[in-house]
Amino acid sequence: MELKTVRGPSNSESSDDGKLQETCTTKRYYDKERHRISQNGTMTKKIAKWRMRERMKTVCVALNFCLNLGVDPPDVIKTEPCARLECWIDPLQFAQPLKALEMIGKALQENFEKMQPRARYKLALDPTVDETKRLCGSLRRNAQDERVLFYYNGHGVPKPTSNGEIWVFNQDYTQYIPLSIYELQTWVGSPSIYVFDCSASGMVVNWFLQFAEQRAKEHERLMTTSPASVTTNLLVKDFILLGASGFNEVLPMNPDLPADVFTSCLTTPIIMALRWFISNSILVKAGVSVDIVDKIPGRLADRRTPLGERRCIGS
Repeated sequence: MELKTVRGPSNSESSDDGKLQETCTTKRYYDKERHRISQNGTMTKKIAKWRMRERMKTVCVALNFCLNLGVDPPDVIKTEPCARLECWIDPLQFAQPLKALEMIGKALQENFEKMQPRARYKLALDPTVDETKRLCGSLRRNAQDERVLFYYNGHGVPKPTSNGEIWVFNQDYTQYIPLSIYELQTWVGSPSIYVFDCSASGMVVNWFLQFAEQRAKEHERLMTTSPASVTTNLLVKDFILLGASGFNEVLPMNPDLPADVFTSCLTTPIIMALRWFISNSILVKAGVSVDIVDKIPGRLADRRTPLGERRCIGS
Protein backbone atom coordinates (compact mmCIF):
# COMPACT_ATOMS: atom_id res chain seq x y z
CA MET A 1 0.00 0.00 0.00
CA GLU A 2 1.18 3.51 -0.83
CA LEU A 3 -0.19 6.84 0.39
CA LYS A 4 -0.26 9.80 -1.98
CA THR A 5 -1.59 13.32 -1.72
CA VAL A 6 -3.67 14.55 -4.65
CA ARG A 7 -5.21 17.97 -5.17
CA GLY A 8 -8.96 18.19 -5.85
CA PRO A 9 -11.55 20.91 -6.36
CA SER A 10 -12.92 22.81 -3.41
CA ASN A 11 -16.63 23.48 -2.98
CA SER A 12 -16.18 26.72 -1.09
CA GLU A 13 -12.81 28.44 -1.30
CA SER A 14 -10.37 29.30 -4.06
CA SER A 15 -7.53 31.79 -4.35
CA ASP A 16 -7.50 35.01 -6.34
CA ASP A 17 -5.34 33.50 -9.08
CA GLY A 18 -7.69 30.57 -9.49
CA LYS A 19 -5.47 27.95 -7.89
CA LEU A 20 -7.07 25.42 -5.62
CA GLN A 21 -6.36 25.66 -1.94
CA GLU A 22 -7.79 22.58 -0.31
CA THR A 23 -6.21 19.21 -0.59
CA CYS A 24 -7.47 15.78 0.23
CA THR A 25 -5.51 12.62 0.98
CA THR A 26 -6.55 9.37 -0.64
CA LYS A 27 -5.18 5.86 -0.48
CA ARG A 28 -3.70 4.39 -3.64
CA TYR A 29 -3.29 0.62 -3.69
CA TYR A 30 -1.01 -1.43 -5.96
CA ASP A 31 0.44 1.72 -7.51
CA LYS A 32 4.09 0.73 -7.71
CA GLU A 33 5.85 -0.04 -10.97
CA ARG A 34 5.58 -3.79 -10.55
CA HIS A 35 1.76 -3.49 -10.35
CA ARG A 36 1.27 -1.43 -13.49
CA ILE A 37 0.02 -2.95 -16.73
CA SER A 38 1.51 -1.91 -20.05
CA GLN A 39 -0.54 -1.20 -23.17
CA ASN A 40 -0.20 -4.78 -24.41
CA GLY A 41 -1.70 -6.13 -21.17
CA THR A 42 1.49 -7.46 -19.61
CA MET A 43 3.29 -6.38 -16.45
CA THR A 44 5.81 -3.58 -16.96
CA LYS A 45 8.34 -5.37 -14.76
CA LYS A 46 8.84 -9.12 -14.74
CA ILE A 47 8.86 -10.81 -11.34
CA ALA A 48 11.61 -13.35 -10.89
CA LYS A 49 10.50 -16.92 -10.32
CA TRP A 50 11.31 -18.05 -6.80
CA ARG A 51 10.68 -21.73 -7.29
CA MET A 52 13.54 -24.06 -8.13
CA ARG A 53 13.74 -25.05 -11.77
CA GLU A 54 14.22 -28.71 -11.01
CA ARG A 55 13.21 -30.85 -8.09
CA MET A 56 16.20 -32.01 -6.11
CA LYS A 57 16.39 -34.60 -3.38
CA THR A 58 18.73 -34.79 -0.41
CA VAL A 59 19.81 -38.40 -0.75
CA CYS A 60 22.91 -38.52 1.48
CA VAL A 61 23.57 -36.98 4.91
CA ALA A 62 26.88 -36.76 6.76
CA LEU A 63 26.50 -36.12 10.50
CA ASN A 64 29.81 -34.94 11.95
CA PHE A 65 30.13 -34.56 15.73
CA CYS A 66 33.22 -32.93 17.21
CA LEU A 67 32.16 -32.96 20.86
CA ASN A 68 35.13 -34.47 22.71
CA LEU A 69 32.90 -34.96 25.74
CA GLY A 70 34.55 -34.17 29.05
CA VAL A 71 37.10 -31.74 27.57
CA ASP A 72 36.16 -28.09 27.05
CA PRO A 73 37.62 -26.15 24.08
CA PRO A 74 40.58 -23.95 25.12
CA ASP A 75 39.13 -20.72 23.70
CA VAL A 76 35.67 -20.94 25.31
CA ILE A 77 35.04 -20.18 28.98
CA LYS A 78 31.80 -21.89 29.92
CA THR A 79 29.44 -20.65 32.58
CA GLU A 80 28.43 -22.66 35.62
CA PRO A 81 25.82 -24.02 35.34
CA CYS A 82 26.02 -24.40 31.59
CA ALA A 83 23.89 -25.80 28.77
CA ARG A 84 24.63 -29.51 28.41
CA LEU A 85 21.87 -31.19 26.41
CA GLU A 86 22.85 -32.47 22.98
CA CYS A 87 19.89 -33.77 20.96
CA TRP A 88 17.96 -33.59 24.25
CA ILE A 89 20.42 -36.01 25.87
CA ASP A 90 22.49 -35.16 28.93
CA PRO A 91 25.99 -36.63 28.42
CA LEU A 92 26.60 -36.70 32.19
CA GLN A 93 24.03 -39.46 32.63
CA PHE A 94 26.45 -41.89 30.97
CA ALA A 95 29.48 -43.29 32.74
CA GLN A 96 31.48 -43.51 29.50
CA PRO A 97 31.76 -40.47 27.17
CA LEU A 98 31.94 -42.73 24.11
CA LYS A 99 28.56 -44.25 24.94
CA ALA A 100 27.06 -40.78 25.34
CA LEU A 101 28.51 -39.72 21.99
CA GLU A 102 26.99 -42.74 20.27
CA MET A 103 23.57 -42.10 21.77
CA ILE A 104 23.67 -38.42 20.75
CA GLY A 105 24.61 -39.32 17.20
CA LYS A 106 21.87 -41.93 17.02
CA ALA A 107 19.28 -39.45 18.35
CA LEU A 108 20.18 -36.80 15.76
CA GLN A 109 20.02 -39.35 12.96
CA GLU A 110 16.52 -40.37 14.09
CA ASN A 111 15.44 -36.71 14.08
CA PHE A 112 16.73 -36.21 10.55
CA GLU A 113 15.12 -39.46 9.41
CA LYS A 114 11.72 -38.10 10.44
CA MET A 115 12.20 -35.32 7.89
CA GLN A 116 13.92 -37.37 5.17
CA PRO A 117 13.43 -41.09 5.83
CA ARG A 118 14.79 -42.25 2.46
CA ALA A 119 18.17 -40.57 2.69
CA ARG A 120 21.40 -42.42 3.38
CA TYR A 121 22.95 -41.43 6.72
CA LYS A 122 26.54 -41.73 7.90
CA LEU A 123 27.81 -40.81 11.36
CA ALA A 124 31.28 -39.43 12.06
CA LEU A 125 31.90 -39.26 15.82
CA ASP A 126 34.92 -37.08 16.71
CA PRO A 127 36.41 -37.70 13.24
CA THR A 128 39.88 -37.08 11.85
CA VAL A 129 40.63 -35.25 8.61
CA ASP A 130 41.05 -38.52 6.68
CA GLU A 131 37.80 -39.95 8.07
CA THR A 132 35.92 -36.80 7.07
CA LYS A 133 37.42 -36.95 3.57
CA ARG A 134 36.47 -40.59 3.08
CA LEU A 135 32.96 -40.01 4.41
CA CYS A 136 32.24 -37.03 2.15
CA GLY A 137 33.74 -38.75 -0.89
CA SER A 138 31.67 -41.86 -0.34
CA LEU A 139 28.42 -39.91 0.02
CA ARG A 140 29.11 -37.80 -3.08
CA ARG A 141 29.73 -40.91 -5.17
CA ASN A 142 26.44 -42.40 -3.98
CA ALA A 143 24.52 -39.15 -4.43
CA GLN A 144 25.91 -38.49 -7.93
CA ASP A 145 24.08 -35.34 -9.09
CA GLU A 146 21.68 -35.19 -6.14
CA ARG A 147 22.10 -33.13 -2.98
CA VAL A 148 24.37 -34.02 -0.04
CA LEU A 149 23.80 -32.57 3.44
CA PHE A 150 26.89 -31.96 5.59
CA TYR A 151 26.14 -31.37 9.28
CA TYR A 152 28.91 -30.18 11.58
CA ASN A 153 28.66 -29.95 15.38
CA GLY A 154 31.74 -28.18 16.72
CA HIS A 155 30.83 -27.81 20.39
CA GLY A 156 33.95 -29.64 21.57
CA VAL A 157 36.57 -27.89 19.43
CA PRO A 158 37.92 -24.32 19.15
CA LYS A 159 36.20 -21.65 17.09
CA PRO A 160 36.77 -21.59 13.32
CA THR A 161 40.00 -19.88 12.32
CA SER A 162 40.36 -16.57 10.52
CA ASN A 163 41.81 -18.51 7.56
CA GLY A 164 38.60 -20.39 6.81
CA GLU A 165 39.16 -23.59 8.78
CA ILE A 166 37.10 -25.69 11.14
CA TRP A 167 38.53 -28.20 13.60
CA VAL A 168 38.58 -31.99 13.86
CA PHE A 169 40.94 -34.34 15.74
CA ASN A 170 44.08 -36.35 15.23
CA GLN A 171 44.10 -40.13 15.42
CA ASP A 172 44.86 -40.22 19.17
CA TYR A 173 42.53 -37.32 20.11
CA THR A 174 45.44 -35.40 21.58
CA GLN A 175 45.41 -32.47 19.13
CA TYR A 176 42.95 -30.32 17.24
CA ILE A 177 43.56 -30.50 13.50
CA PRO A 178 42.35 -27.71 11.16
CA LEU A 179 40.18 -28.63 8.19
CA SER A 180 39.99 -26.10 5.37
CA ILE A 181 36.56 -25.14 4.07
CA TYR A 182 38.11 -25.12 0.59
CA GLU A 183 38.99 -28.81 0.94
CA LEU A 184 35.54 -29.55 2.36
CA GLN A 185 33.94 -27.97 -0.71
CA THR A 186 35.99 -30.29 -2.91
CA TRP A 187 34.97 -33.41 -1.01
CA VAL A 188 31.26 -32.65 -0.62
CA GLY A 189 30.78 -31.27 -4.13
CA SER A 190 27.56 -29.84 -5.53
CA PRO A 191 24.63 -29.58 -4.96
CA SER A 192 24.83 -29.48 -1.19
CA ILE A 193 23.51 -28.19 2.13
CA TYR A 194 25.84 -27.24 4.98
CA VAL A 195 24.76 -26.89 8.61
CA PHE A 196 27.41 -25.42 10.91
CA ASP A 197 26.39 -25.61 14.58
CA CYS A 198 29.39 -23.97 16.18
CA SER A 199 30.55 -20.64 17.56
CA ALA A 200 31.48 -17.98 14.97
CA SER A 201 29.82 -19.97 12.20
CA GLY A 202 29.23 -16.68 10.41
CA MET A 203 32.98 -16.67 9.75
CA VAL A 204 32.66 -20.10 8.13
CA VAL A 205 29.84 -18.86 5.90
CA ASN A 206 31.88 -15.82 4.80
CA TRP A 207 34.89 -17.93 3.92
CA PHE A 208 32.70 -20.46 2.12
CA LEU A 209 31.35 -17.71 -0.13
CA GLN A 210 34.84 -16.33 -0.75
CA PHE A 211 36.16 -19.77 -1.70
CA ALA A 212 33.16 -20.37 -3.97
CA GLU A 213 33.86 -17.07 -5.76
CA GLN A 214 37.53 -17.96 -6.03
CA ARG A 215 36.63 -21.30 -7.57
CA ALA A 216 34.30 -19.64 -10.07
CA LYS A 217 37.06 -17.29 -11.24
CA GLU A 218 39.53 -20.17 -11.49
CA HIS A 219 36.99 -22.20 -13.45
CA GLU A 220 36.43 -19.32 -15.88
CA ARG A 221 40.18 -18.84 -16.35
CA LEU A 222 40.81 -22.52 -17.06
CA MET A 223 37.91 -22.68 -19.50
CA THR A 224 39.61 -20.02 -21.62
CA THR A 225 43.21 -21.24 -21.28
CA SER A 226 43.10 -25.04 -20.92
CA PRO A 227 39.59 -26.54 -20.91
CA ALA A 228 40.97 -30.07 -20.71
CA SER A 229 42.32 -29.43 -17.20
CA VAL A 230 38.96 -28.40 -15.74
CA THR A 231 37.67 -30.87 -13.15
CA THR A 232 34.05 -31.44 -12.20
CA ASN A 233 34.58 -30.63 -8.51
CA LEU A 234 36.25 -27.26 -9.10
CA LEU A 235 33.07 -25.22 -9.42
CA VAL A 236 30.86 -24.94 -6.32
CA LYS A 237 27.21 -24.08 -7.03
CA ASP A 238 23.69 -24.87 -5.84
CA PHE A 239 24.54 -24.78 -2.14
CA ILE A 240 22.61 -23.76 0.97
CA LEU A 241 24.43 -22.55 4.09
CA LEU A 242 22.97 -22.58 7.61
CA GLY A 243 24.94 -21.21 10.54
CA ALA A 244 24.16 -21.11 14.24
CA SER A 245 25.93 -17.86 15.14
CA GLY A 246 27.33 -14.61 13.82
CA PHE A 247 30.88 -13.73 12.86
CA ASN A 248 32.18 -13.29 16.42
CA GLU A 249 29.33 -14.82 18.42
CA VAL A 250 29.58 -17.64 20.95
CA LEU A 251 26.91 -20.30 21.26
CA PRO A 252 24.35 -19.68 24.05
CA MET A 253 25.14 -21.29 27.39
CA ASN A 254 21.85 -20.78 29.20
CA PRO A 255 21.29 -23.97 31.26
CA ASP A 256 17.56 -23.74 30.56
CA LEU A 257 18.25 -24.33 26.87
CA PRO A 258 19.97 -27.21 25.06
CA ALA A 259 23.58 -26.74 24.02
CA ASP A 260 22.57 -27.29 20.40
CA VAL A 261 19.78 -24.69 20.26
CA PHE A 262 20.21 -24.21 16.51
CA THR A 263 20.06 -27.94 15.72
CA SER A 264 17.06 -28.36 18.03
CA CYS A 265 15.20 -25.60 16.21
CA LEU A 266 15.88 -27.32 12.89
CA THR A 267 15.12 -30.92 13.83
CA THR A 268 12.61 -30.63 16.71
CA PRO A 269 11.02 -27.18 16.25
CA ILE A 270 7.77 -27.95 18.09
CA ILE A 271 9.53 -29.26 21.18
CA MET A 272 11.85 -26.27 21.17
CA ALA A 273 8.97 -23.83 20.73
CA LEU A 274 6.92 -25.40 23.53
CA ARG A 275 9.85 -25.34 25.94
CA TRP A 276 10.60 -21.72 25.11
CA PHE A 277 6.96 -20.74 25.52
CA ILE A 278 6.59 -22.44 28.90
CA SER A 279 9.86 -21.04 30.29
CA ASN A 280 8.86 -17.48 29.27
CA SER A 281 5.21 -17.52 30.32
CA ILE A 282 3.21 -17.30 33.53
CA LEU A 283 3.04 -21.10 33.56
CA VAL A 284 6.39 -21.13 35.33
CA LYS A 285 4.92 -19.16 38.24
CA ALA A 286 2.09 -21.69 38.37
CA GLY A 287 4.62 -24.46 38.93
CA VAL A 288 4.57 -25.91 35.39
CA SER A 289 7.96 -27.30 34.37
CA VAL A 290 9.31 -27.46 30.82
CA ASP A 291 9.70 -31.20 31.35
CA ILE A 292 5.96 -31.52 30.74
CA VAL A 293 6.76 -31.33 27.03
CA ASP A 294 8.40 -34.77 27.27
CA LYS A 295 5.33 -36.21 29.02
CA ILE A 296 2.72 -35.49 26.35
CA PRO A 297 0.57 -38.64 26.18
CA GLY A 298 -0.17 -40.65 23.09
CA ARG A 299 1.66 -42.29 20.19
CA LEU A 300 3.61 -40.64 17.39
CA ALA A 301 1.87 -42.74 14.75
CA ASP A 302 -1.65 -41.92 15.97
CA ARG A 303 -2.78 -38.40 15.13
CA ARG A 304 -5.84 -38.76 17.35
CA THR A 305 -3.54 -38.53 20.36
CA PRO A 306 -1.86 -35.30 21.56
CA LEU A 307 1.62 -36.67 20.81
CA GLY A 308 0.64 -37.70 17.29
CA GLU A 309 -0.98 -34.31 16.66
CA ARG A 310 2.20 -32.57 17.79
CA ARG A 311 4.22 -34.57 15.30
CA CYS A 312 1.79 -33.77 12.46
CA ILE A 313 2.05 -30.06 13.25
CA GLY A 314 5.84 -30.25 12.98
CA SER A 315 5.83 -32.22 9.75
